Amino acid sequence: MTARLAVGLMSGTSLDGVSTALVRLTDDPSLPDAQLVAFRQEPYTAGERGQIIDTIARGGSKELALLHVALGERFAGAVLELLAQARTSPKDLAFVASHGQTIWHEPGRATLQLGDPAVIAERVGVPVVSDFRARDVAAGGQGAPLVPLADVMLFGHPERGRLLLNVGGMANVTWAPRRGVIAGALAFDTGPGVGVIDAVTRRLDPTAPFDLDGERARRGRPVLRVLDALLADPYFAQPPPKSTGRERFGLDYAGLDYANRLIELVTAAGGSDNDAVATATALTVESIARGIERWLPAGREDELVISGGGARNPVLVAQLAARMRPRPVLPFDQLFFDGDAKEALVFAFLGHLTLAGQAGNLPAATGARGPRVLGHVTPA
Repeated sequence: MTARLAVGLMSGTSLDGVSTALVRLTDDPSLPDAQLVAFRQEPYTAGERGQIIDTIARGGSKELALLHVALGERFAGAVLELLAQARTSPKDLAFVASHGQTIWHEPGRATLQLGDPAVIAERVGVPVVSDFRARDVAAGGQGAPLVPLADVMLFGHPERGRLLLNVGGMANVTWAPRRGVIAGALAFDTGPGVGVIDAVTRRLDPTAPFDLDGERARRGRPVLRVLDALLADPYFAQPPPKSTGRERFGLDYAGLDYANRLIELVTAAGGSDNDAVATATALTVESIARGIERWLPAGREDELVISGGGARNPVLVAQLAARMRPRPVLPFDQLFFDGDAKEALVFAFLGHLTLAGQAGNLPAATGARGPRVLGHVTPA
């Protein structure tokens, strides 16, 4: 077996910032491994977040091109900061794997992530693997979720089934029958994660990036008729494979921003600002629970392991645990490592597969016509 160092880089739909993970990857023909060496998060400033949102909503070719380069510089800087923190030279890296910042994701039709890999390769001086989703889409797949193969190979239970739930901007869940066993594995996006909760919170208080510790949700109560109306969205009844994003649960909803629409519905029903946050939180919890119950074969005794920004919201986690009882709900941190690092580590793993000429998608999750080697490689 041989081991090499790589950096995985992630900027998710929640637009909270850039995550970088220094990962030690081991070649093992029977069961691969990826060990977290160091992890760093850099939050986006309000100005950066605003530029990305504005470009998504109204940007033309010039704005997209300039943001592509600007994000490449931002990502390269984040990689170099991580290496400095870990006292590791860029010369010790085998590659960087960058997910990029999703600007548009229309499942089965088109997907676009920005963050110029040529800039990263030039600044860091190592090969860059990027654009992971496009090949799966070209093969008839959704292009998402891409975490499931790593969930099965790295984080499945060695003896029995396990559910792995990531609650980022959107939420996705993987059913891993056993570690390393791809046959029977399933995965899909359940719907909103913290993206809608964060957006509602920011509309109500522009100085608050998210509902810290779930305090607003704790002080409010879900407006049930609004929750029922939101859960009537056809996406939730759609069978897997399926994925979603800000295009459905973010920028546009009946001609209005989804968060603004949710707030208007709650206000019209006599609810408070905190009730709006509580309703958004209940939407995430209920859509996750219904998706698992309806589409996955897991038994009630199989544990649910939760990671992502939603795992840091104690109100969301408590509601989900109550909703899923008697199935145990465990934090990813308790079993593995800092759950905030999971997606960045996963993309380092996917980059490793790409460079080895191995498939990185799980067709049962994305709906692609078959396994595909993902991504483009930009030489050093």
